[in-house]
Amino acid sequence: MPSRINGMSASRSRLRTLIAWFDSEAVPEPKGDGVAWLRILPFIGLHLACLAVFWVGYSHAALAALAVTYGLRMFAITGFYHRYFSHKTFKTHRWVESLFGFIGAASAQRGPLWWAAHHRHHHRHSDTPQDLHSPIHGFWRSHMSWFLRHEAFATDYSVIQDFAKRPFLRWLNRFDIVAPAVLAALLYLIGELLARHAPGLDTDGAQLLVWGFVLSTVLLFHVTVSINSVAHVWGSRRYATRDDSRNNALLALFTFGEGWHNNHHHYPNSVRQGFFWWELDLTYLALRTMQALGLAWDLKPVPARVKAEAM
Repeated sequence: MPSRINGMSASRSRLRTLIAWFDSEAVPEPKGDGVAWLRILPFIGLHLACLAVFWVGYSHAALAALAVTYGLRMFAITGFYHRYFSHKTFKTHRWVESLFGFIGAASAQRGPLWWAAHHRHHHRHSDTPQDLHSPIHGFWRSHMSWFLRHEAFATDYSVIQDFAKRPFLRWLNRFDIVAPAVLAALLYLIGELLARHAPGLDTDGAQLLVWGFVLSTVLLFHVTVSINSVAHVWGSRRYATRDDSRNNALLALFTFGEGWHNNHHHYPNSVRQGFFWWELDLTYLALRTMQALGLAWDLKPVPARVKAEAM
């Protein structure tokens, strides 16, 4: 009888985990910091699906889909998940907030409240044992495995109470699978329409799905988390921060400005992370454009005294 009860308990636990794929707050996350293998099967499947590129082939339309979905979602992560939701470095309309919150969620890096709460925790405990993705825990844990562990799935709403009051953001954070699913379906539909009405582009639904969603999402994930693993190990230190944050120009290029990480950790309240004109910060330039269009305002600058504090 005890073995039967234990078997039923294990089955219920697996069922709850499967439900959590669709509703991230359906059940409490189990205790412990081990890798949640059943919970991360979709993440593993996404990486394996990259091999489908050898089946669907290549076209200029596919490459364009990869570039557009990477660029738009990277900006949503850097401009909104990070500089807006995490640090409140500018203001915007509620509909713009919701739109880019949805686009950011389509990156499959979980919901905006989860992301911002973890990032605020990171700044409070940067490069200490409490920092889940510090390189002090090892490169691969810093880069990826922290994201896959039981302790990392829950959203600490106590540190994101300001934005947690927004019903749409709470819903988006809870059902974080919706935005990636919508993007994947949209890409497939566009590909099928192009195959029917523009056959000269030599593409179809499967190809745009693989290039515009699978490859783009995996690339976007690994470039984004490289800020945790790489930008705390390799690069230059202009400011004597209490952590190991570094400025890395190559990462800044691929992350639209996030690679100026030592700048950011020295003064995280600025909307601009490339503090000087020669430090390319594409996210900042995009937000300046939004400001000119009336879509953003009160962009917080880098004070002159902060620039003068360089080592």
